[in-house]
Amino acid sequence: MAAVSHTEATNLTTPSSDNNNDGNDTNTTTTFSISPVTLQKLPHLKDYIPQEALKTQPNPLERNPFYHPSQGFYISHSDVVLRHIVFDLFESFLSSASSIAYHRAGPRDRVFFDPSQTRAAIVTCGGLCPGVNTVIRELVAALWDLYGVRQIFGVKAGYRGFYSSEPVELNPKLVHSWHNKGGTMLETSRGGFDLQKIVDGIQDRHFNQVYIIGGDGTMRGAVNIFDEIRRRKLNVSITCIPKTVDNDVGIIDRSFGFQTAVEMAQEAISAAYVEAESAVNGIGLVKLMGRSTGHIALHATLSSRVVDCCLIPEMEFYLEGKGGLFEFLEQRLKENSHAVLVVAEGAGQDMIPRTDAQKEERDESGNPVFLDVGGWLKSELKNWWARNHQNELLAVKYIDPTYMIRAVPANATDRLYCTLLAHSAIHGVMAGYTGFVPGPINGIYAYIPLEEVAQSKNEVDTKDHKWAWVRSVTNQPDFMKV
Repeated sequence: MAAVSHTEATNLTTPSSDNNNDGNDTNTTTTFSISPVTLQKLPHLKDYIPQEALKTQPNPLERNPFYHPSQGFYISHSDVVLRHIVFDLFESFLSSASSIAYHRAGPRDRVFFDPSQTRAAIVTCGGLCPGVNTVIRELVAALWDLYGVRQIFGVKAGYRGFYSSEPVELNPKLVHSWHNKGGTMLETSRGGFDLQKIVDGIQDRHFNQVYIIGGDGTMRGAVNIFDEIRRRKLNVSITCIPKTVDNDVGIIDRSFGFQTAVEMAQEAISAAYVEAESAVNGIGLVKLMGRSTGHIALHATLSSRVVDCCLIPEMEFYLEGKGGLFEFLEQRLKENSHAVLVVAEGAGQDMIPRTDAQKEERDESGNPVFLDVGGWLKSELKNWWARNHQNELLAVKYIDPTYMIRAVPANATDRLYCTLLAHSAIHGVMAGYTGFVPGPINGIYAYIPLEEVAQSKNEVDTKDHKWAWVRSVTNQPDFMKV
């Protein structure tokens, strides 16, 4: 963390131990220093390729008619991005912990690839997400227009495409309108990860740049591919552009497609609200994406302002008894005669009865298969009402917009974000970096080691002010059993 230098610490007032502190102890102009800073090592081709085998040349942007590089245009090796930018001066003064920093993303003045000899491969893996086609389009356009690369290929059907099918040639004319389409024009799949076959395919087709678009499972696979490429000492640079509509990738500010998903979720919530309001004792139930995190449900709830209760994987809940969901909904129905309930797909999974076979079931990526929490909740709500409110009407309208949300084209904000991610990835690869993920940290684009991102997780902090904001908007219980 930040450390205040001893020579300047006299400008700070030690916090009072009593409760009479008016909060203005540091309300003066104060100079402090941040020391030390730990710069995370970013893998580079120079780490395992002999120097004589690596030839550099001036960045082709020097000759690009649309760019006029001036002083400060190129990023230097000493440009860094701090992971944390908010510090408590007093705690920092007492702490010896260092701040984490990453190399800043952007073009370097020299590149390690000759554009005429570059063969770039682009692959999409895992589930759909708004903006995938935008990333593909911008990778192709920037490689072609900025760096003069003419051999660009799309690998179809995910990781298995490296060994099961021939790649397709890509060019700006072909991908020109892809950003207007949902899904992925390169097709995708789960599973099919055979490390040796994948790297053999990369080697046999003479790819020396590999751009992987995928989520957490894809990134874990990319780590293994990077390790195998390094073990074989191949002159191949690999990067992974983080793709997850759930926004569960750690370290970076957010994942592309997330804002589009939240925007689309509003339509489902609005429909649920209309259905609930139009019925006697109407409950609108909406299930949104979010296997292990509830970011979509949380942000959609805050944006809509008509949700009465938001259930997410990070927060346990219960149905019966004092402080439970049923008690809350009964009170809300008495007050308003309707209610809207939003639930993330990963919430309450441990409460749903499963057979032994269902407990062992896995999808193609090896993830546990989730049961339909929305359908289960609908059934439980009806059973509860029938037990306690005989001869009283109840209407539960269940809406599951899961695939509608992720299958649409990206909105304007996500399109711009996808463009910046694609450009950042290309600049890093051309500079010889490998095994990295591009992404914004506190609004500044950086290069983060792939393994570090693959091991990270972005979960909703239920002790954070944002979750408190949700509860203040919905007035829902904290589900702490009493």
